[in-house]
Amino acid sequence: MMFASTRKAFVKYLEVGTSEEKGPDANQQLFVSNLFSFIGYTITLILALSAAIRGNPTLSMSLFAASSVFFFCHHVHRFPQLGNTILISTRLIFTSLLVLMLYLVYSGGVSNTGPLWIYIVPPVAFFFSGLGKGLKSLAAFTIIMTIMLLYPNEVLLGTTYTLEFKTRLIYSFLTVTLLFGFYEYSRQKSYDYIQELSQKNEQLAMRDPLTRLLNRRGMRTHLDHEYSRLQRSKEPLSVLLCDIDHFKQVNDKYFHDGGDFVLESLSAFFVQQIRQQDIVARWGGEEFLFLLPNTNSNDAFLLAEKIRKQVENETIQYKNKAIKVTLSIGVNEVKPNESVDQAINNADHLLYLAKNRGRNQTVASNMFLPEKQTG
Repeated sequence: MMFASTRKAFVKYLEVGTSEEKGPDANQQLFVSNLFSFIGYTITLILALSAAIRGNPTLSMSLFAASSVFFFCHHVHRFPQLGNTILISTRLIFTSLLVLMLYLVYSGGVSNTGPLWIYIVPPVAFFFSGLGKGLKSLAAFTIIMTIMLLYPNEVLLGTTYTLEFKTRLIYSFLTVTLLFGFYEYSRQKSYDYIQELSQKNEQLAMRDPLTRLLNRRGMRTHLDHEYSRLQRSKEPLSVLLCDIDHFKQVNDKYFHDGGDFVLESLSAFFVQQIRQQDIVARWGGEEFLFLLPNTNSNDAFLLAEKIRKQVENETIQYKNKAIKVTLSIGVNEVKPNESVDQAINNADHLLYLAKNRGRNQTVASNMFLPEKQTG
């Protein structure tokens, strides 16, 4: 029980600064930044105390300074008024780490073992800066370290290393850097591939596989967006719901391949007839929904009639057979005080009103004709 509560408190400590608004990627970077800060100020504090006990005040003060910076980098997230605390924290951590590592190379640390800490630099560089910026930072660090180590008579060092140690330190650091760089490159490629695959799958999930038009799920996003815009701007917004008349007879006569060909042909035709800002989706089996921003009921009716008449006067050629189809269309201008679903339901009611009046016609919400029943 005590272990669980301690673990929970520690995780909460590492989640300082995270929030749902920042998103998973930013929160993960914050969490790792906090973890690295915690490890950094804990280890440097222990090493600083150890150096003080051994009578090395210069090293002790340097480590205390690094510990203080790491500690600040963790708690800076408690002060959002400072701006982008993630950027402040990561840059401070990485810069402090580079300075500390160069100091350990310069001073040798304890018994000249200080340079052994430099191998933590590559993974931190790639995590905080990415592949490109990480390589640039590591290149600059390597050049500075190499100059310090190989400068004649060790003028730039506060201790003495053998030539073999210097060269092997440089070669091994470069090897570790290249390995981590290759890993970061592979990881980034995998991430990009997964992101691309995820976007493709998401797009596929929002489109009808036959007609390549948006499906209900895909259209819903645009409906909600345009409805929100309608609430703000009060500009007109209309929807058309159209249905292919007697489509079952098309399937019965030309089979489902013929029916699918008709759906594909009409879908391509619909896309050609609408404006760039308009959207058409396959709403059901043989039903199509048009979303027309900045369009009132009269203009929407004119477009619907234009589409209906052209479909009526054209034939669809399928395997040397001419297929004739007609459309029934319901036109509804969306009112600010009704929901999107209500607007579509009204268009659906108008569509079936067109069906009941004999099909192959358009009924709009601004028409108040007496309903006729077909036999």
